[in-house]
Amino acid sequence: MPSNSKQPLQGVFSAKTNPRRFLIPRFERRSFFIQFTLITLVGWVVGGIASIGIEKTIVEILPPVVLQQKIWYLLAKHFSSGVFAFIFGTDQALVLRRYISGWLWLFVTSIGWLIANGISAEWINYITSIASSLNNHLSPQQTIIFGLLSTIAYILSGIWLGLFQWLVLRRYTTGAWWWIFLPSVSFLFISILIWLLSLVQEFVPAVNRAQVVYLSGQGLTALVLGVIPAIGLCRLKTYSRST
Repeated sequence: MPSNSKQPLQGVFSAKTNPRRFLIPRFERRSFFIQFTLITLVGWVVGGIASIGIEKTIVEILPPVVLQQKIWYLLAKHFSSGVFAFIFGTDQALVLRRYISGWLWLFVTSIGWLIANGISAEWINYITSIASSLNNHLSPQQTIIFGLLSTIAYILSGIWLGLFQWLVLRRYTTGAWWWIFLPSVSFLFISILIWLLSLVQEFVPAVNRAQVVYLSGQGLTALVLGVIPAIGLCRLKTYSRST
């Protein structure tokens, strides 16, 4: 009898001293996956609409003479991009705040996205300028090479976003170094899907082709940016403590 009476107490003590193994508990993964994916879709759409609206408003307000100066155009572009990054990071933080600091995730996601997007744009512009400087029609092989280089620059830029997000995740999880490369994996899948979309666009009626292809590309991009990080977050493990 005495030995049996101690077993419930031992079970309670064991449960208290063994915290959850994963950042997202197993019984919450399905709901978390759905919520994170949907909120990412919402953030992408709302942020995109807001950034386009703000950029359009700035262009309408500022005189054309001012906009001709590159510095003002870049400031307007960066400001609208900053609004998008803020909304995108905020939406994800609304779901993640149950597990990590929402404010930190918002901050690092916004900064990481802006840096990744800026570096990607600079490299793509540089590659495009090289292609334009050839002063002749590009051969099919050259077109493929320059397109591939631009895609690689876009994919690798995701490392910056992953690095900034990892700075927060490492405070809550262990062995999360692979997260640095996770956004690049997302960008790789996005590139593949956009390429596949370009192959089937001929089946879309020419009247609405541009709109359908654009909206489909945006939808696929948002979906990938929600699904892959959600899966990654479910695989992150917390620190094991024994007391």
